[in-house]
Amino acid sequence: MAPKYTNKLANQRVLILGATSGIGFAVAEASFEHGANLVISSSNQSKLDKTVARLKESYPAEFEKQTITTHVCDLSDVANLNTNLEKLFEFATNGGTDKLNHIVTTAGDALNLPKLADLTPDAMYSGMTVRYIAPAMMAKFIPKYVVDSPSSSFTFTGGMRGKKPAPGWSMATAICGGIDGLARGLALDLKPVRVNVVHPGAVKTELFSMFPEEQLEAMLKIFRDSSTTGTVGKPEDLAEGYIYLMKDEFVTGSVIESNGGALLK
Repeated sequence: MAPKYTNKLANQRVLILGATSGIGFAVAEASFEHGANLVISSSNQSKLDKTVARLKESYPAEFEKQTITTHVCDLSDVANLNTNLEKLFEFATNGGTDKLNHIVTTAGDALNLPKLADLTPDAMYSGMTVRYIAPAMMAKFIPKYVVDSPSSSFTFTGGMRGKKPAPGWSMATAICGGIDGLARGLALDLKPVRVNVVHPGAVKTELFSMFPEEQLEAMLKIFRDSSTTGTVGKPEDLAEGYIYLMKDEFVTGSVIESNGGALLK
């Protein structure tokens, strides 16, 4: 008998934004392992090329029957965001001929968290553009470029700070809360296409390499101590949540928490 569960994504077209590192790369890797054809996007072509090379090295046999294409799209370019997204969706679907089945956005930039006394509208817009405004703008293209079915999905990346604020993180909490509200609203406006969110906790990605070893270990200890499991998340752990949200055709307007039980502490 043919596999009933593990081939649910076989031959489906999956667009992943922010796929060149961290959680986004793990989602791309897991999707490809599940048989999907990928379109991956980031703001840097060199990073996209390296990502394809990594995937090809890990899955040489799959490259014989599955495809990975790349397209540069700068989500931080507010002035050209609508045009950039339209070009991305045109490319990802061959001009609308081959519609997408799933979209995942894990894209993020360096989050500047000014002190409350130093908060400005520009700082707020800067923090929201890639994480909130860009996904909201993507939604307008879904009716034209995504298969109109509950088998299709659009998955956002939020964060646990929306439910567990921390001192100095008011803006991040607001963004995370806004992402959740946006996803619930779009689950109605885009139905039957499903819209959901993944909330990562502390996850060790390539970004941690910028810290000196002694500082890094101190940070990881804080993250471990703040979790119930006593661990720090791995990108491949988080990828499971995104894969689930693509595969379960009965889940929409929902949130997956992956934080080691940090909300319980």
